[in-house]
Amino acid sequence: MNELLTLFTRASKLMRGAADEAMSRHGVRVGQNMVLEVLWDSDGLTPGELADLLHVSTPTVVKSATRMEATGLVVRRRDEVDRRLVRLFLTDRGRSVRTDIEAARDELERRATASLTDAERRHLVSALRKIIAEMADGIPME
Repeated sequence: MNELLTLFTRASKLMRGAADEAMSRHGVRVGQNMVLEVLWDSDGLTPGELADLLHVSTPTVVKSATRMEATGLVVRRRDEVDRRLVRLFLTDRGRSVRTDIEAARDELERRATASLTDAERRHLVSALRKIIAEMADGIPME
């Protein structure tokens, strides 16, 4: 088996598991933290707008939003101008978990890169962005 694929898969599974554990302490599922991060900066987006920003499909965002609405993190509201559109807004609970989620993400990143030098961290981020861009048909990762 290819070493890069093996290492990447193992690292991805371990990071996802650690992220799921860290997020679940605050009532957030892994992946939902990404939706929250965008809404913290730009509340009131449509699922399609969120999907574009996150580089995922709109049905993925809709499914996540349904779960997030059920747990009180977001609410859906019809657009006031175009009633065909639905917009996602943070609830008080969705806003209140920001500090805890950001701290958990920071701690997870520190833990994952604890044995790396600053230069290695920068190279890792650069390499991952390049891999993502290549695998996503050149879509830049911000």
